Amino acid sequence: MRWRGERESSNVEDRRGLPIPGGAGGLGIGTVIVAFVAAWFLGIDPGVLLGMLSGADSPQTQSEQIAPNAGGSTPTDDEGRFAAVVLASTEDVWSDIFRQEGATYRSPRLVLFEQRVDTRCGLAGAASGPFYCPGDQRLYIDLSFFRVLSQRLGAQGDFARAYVIAHEVGHHVQNLEGTMDQLQQARQQVSQTQYNALSVRVELQADCYAGVWAKHAQQARQWLETGDLDEALGAAAAVGDDRLQRRMQGTVVPESFTHGSAAQRVRWFKTGWESGDPKACNTFGRG
Repeated sequence: MRWRGERESSNVEDRRGLPIPGGAGGLGIGTVIVAFVAAWFLGIDPGVLLGMLSGADSPQTQSEQIAPNAGGSTPTDDEGRFAAVVLASTEDVWSDIFRQEGATYRSPRLVLFEQRVDTRCGLAGAASGPFYCPGDQRLYIDLSFFRVLSQRLGAQGDFARAYVIAHEVGHHVQNLEGTMDQLQQARQQVSQTQYNALSVRVELQADCYAGVWAKHAQQARQWLETGDLDEALGAAAAVGDDRLQRRMQGTVVPESFTHGSAAQRVRWFKTGWESGDPKACNTFGRG
């Protein structure tokens, strides 16, 4: 992926190296992968899950005040700058798509952190994996996750990492569309199994939106190299619920899926990639 020299987003808060909320201390990489997989089993979004567990307020509506910048600087290392480039590309793509629909896209902020971070959805740790918090409209990533993705889950390459960021931006798009609010409202009205099924649809739509971004970004920049698309597809498959469950417990329990199977995640990313059209991402009306 030829990303160097591309525009870097200014909506990045690099909080790495700042004081860690909730005290010092860290997690070994083995603990991170176990806890990360557990978080994926328990709900759609680790950030939302943390908010519910900690008794945090419900996510804000789009008209409410967003939390002020909690500190941080512009990243200067390769990993941070790569994330800033991908975020900038998502800003360009979704701004164009929203403009064509007569709407205005409000870009999220991306927070890079180490070990722990305080969010409007609650106190989160690296074990949560990357997540989007609707309450403050920020994406949160401990970049050590990318080493987990590569070394433990077998999803390697720049475009695998770009897919992860684009997927979380997909949740931001859903938040702007009102989908996240609808999911939270449904949480109080349906069974756990039904909620899991809704969570899967939300996650698959975010995968499809990531594919839409990839299509438009490639058309604008021609930055993909041989094998890059396979990297994204490999990442989508690696975090399929069936693969994670088989890895962690040796059995697969479809009714407990919250993100979708490997095949579903690959298929919906490819749907977004092949169509380039968010309207093709109606995961709620298709299998």
